[in-house]
Amino acid sequence: MHEKTGIIIQARTGSSRLPKKIVLPFYQDNCVLDILLLKLSSVFNSNKIVVATTTNQSDDLVEGITLRHGCMVFRGDETDVLKRFIDASDFYGYNKIIRICADNPFLSISSVAQLCNEFDSSVADYICYATSSGIPTIKTHYGFWCEAVKVEALKKINIMTTEAIYHEHVTNFIYSHRDIFDCKLLKIPCEIENKQNIRMTLDTIDDFNMLREIYAGIIDLGRDPSEINDVVAYLECHTNYYKAMKEQIKKNKK
Repeated sequence: MHEKTGIIIQARTGSSRLPKKIVLPFYQDNCVLDILLLKLSSVFNSNKIVVATTTNQSDDLVEGITLRHGCMVFRGDETDVLKRFIDASDFYGYNKIIRICADNPFLSISSVAQLCNEFDSSVADYICYATSSGIPTIKTHYGFWCEAVKVEALKKINIMTTEAIYHEHVTNFIYSHRDIFDCKLLKIPCEIENKQNIRMTLDTIDDFNMLREIYAGIIDLGRDPSEINDVVAYLECHTNYYKAMKEQIKKNKK
């Protein structure tokens, strides 16, 4: 990873559908934020990992967890997430970032590493994993992948629009205006894309309870919840989860 590239995790406790979802006990004594920081720190230097949270007092808890793992913290605007990412990047001197959402406990660490390598050698403004029809996975329910973006591109968004949707959903303006930005899409495996009922992202209490069961079940089998193939293999042996996931997808449109 280049010196001026950082990993920024978007995290806060103020989720409307499930408050404190990222700090609730998820597996043994670890919350989802613990799990992400442990996984990422096993591959990347902790001084390259920043948790961008808010100035809200309730997010003191997020800061405490992050510092316990030896990672960096930035506290910024709660509603203007775009500004929070720009400010965090400027504070730590990054010109490229890997953006991770803290509600993805099954994040594929090998895919993060691959994305970093792609971004290091690319001139693209934005790189993401995407479906065969070009839909970025941030717009899906898979929950396995993250995205990469130049800070310069984020600053361009900030100048070009004040629409709330683009300031809340940091990269939406980029992949919605591909005529303006240089975007590179990494296709996800077709065998994963064909399983459209997979939902490993965490929004609601139903998600939380189901994903916690699945995470523990995978580990009990001696497999790795950060390996996509291990997750899918487990689901194929426990297909009852697909029905529940399908219902959650209907209720929680991206």
